[in-house]
Amino acid sequence: MTATRTPAAWSLKPSPLMVRILSAFVFIGVVVGGLFGGTYAVYALVIVLAGLALWEFRGLSDGMGYRAPLWLLFPLGAFFAFSGTVLKHVDVAVVLSLSLVAGLGTFLVVPGRRQGLGRWAMGMAGALYIGMPFNYYLLLYSAQPHGLIWTVFTVFAVIASDAAALLVGSRIGRHPFFTTISPKKTVEGAIAGVVASVITMFVGVSGVLGISPVHALALGVLVGLSAIMGDLVESQMKRIAEVKDSSNLVPGHGGVLDRLDSILFPPILVYFYVSMFGLLTR
Repeated sequence: MTATRTPAAWSLKPSPLMVRILSAFVFIGVVVGGLFGGTYAVYALVIVLAGLALWEFRGLSDGMGYRAPLWLLFPLGAFFAFSGTVLKHVDVAVVLSLSLVAGLGTFLVVPGRRQGLGRWAMGMAGALYIGMPFNYYLLLYSAQPHGLIWTVFTVFAVIASDAAALLVGSRIGRHPFFTTISPKKTVEGAIAGVVASVITMFVGVSGVLGISPVHALALGVLVGLSAIMGDLVESQMKRIAEVKDSSNLVPGHGGVLDRLDSILFPPILVYFYVSMFGLLTR
């Protein structure tokens, strides 16, 4: 008597892990493809990713107590994202001053004015939180002569850090930290993430650009630690908002902001570090 297989046995439905891996590759492929696609492709990538992240932040802000106003969040977020490149001739002080006066003044008359100060503050915070990191990616990217390399290896260092932290933390992680924010984070995973970031920066900074390994070490540590911090900051927001993910746009991962959280802070530190030591022009 031969055994017969039920239709379920032949199901080709991918596992949750496979979905997560495949969507991660697609997401990374889009980002890397945009970086190598030229200036306008990078601008388009920033507009799409920042726009989606701002939209998701607006949803989180509602759960955090004060819904960020679209009319403040999106224009200001776009300005911050391009404030060092396309909009570099627009005075930041003027924009911030107008946002203060017009933003708070508007809440004297629009619906929801009783929460006006909180909503205004949340809109300003969201625009800074998402817009400014993209500004520093664009500043790195547009720097001559090796802006593309600096940008790519900053992104790669974060990807390597995330992957190593997840792999090591899930396999041998025994000592949790920040348990009230992200219970699955472990000290072992965090250390592995920083080490992976340092190795990636050694390849890019010392191997490709020929810059001192001391700078590669420092940059790797900065990227690794700031990637962890960015992950924890967004996790804290989701805890406050009492949601698991920022949205469900990315299969197996949640939202775009869930994928971007760890890459938001590193470009700021990388840009200031390389500018301070004059490494961008080497």
